[in-house]
Amino acid sequence: MARYGEKASDKVTETMRERKQGTLESGSGKKVTSRKQAIAIGLSQARREGAKVPPPKKTAAKKTSRRRRATR
Repeated sequence: MARYGEKASDKVTETMRERKQGTLESGSGKKVTSRKQAIAIGLSQARREGAKVPPPKKTAAKKTSRRRRATR
């Protein structure tokens, strides 16, 4: 029933520890303070190492709604 393998869990735990210490950086070099971003980085690293992790969620393109102004 587990979604992630043990290797992926270990990688996420490691990245969370780094975030807490203040040494975790994103790809651009900025310090990571978000818990969700730290988890995403850990799962991404685990994927690269071949751990059992489901593929990342697909994001839908944002629709821009343009309201027409009523001219009266």
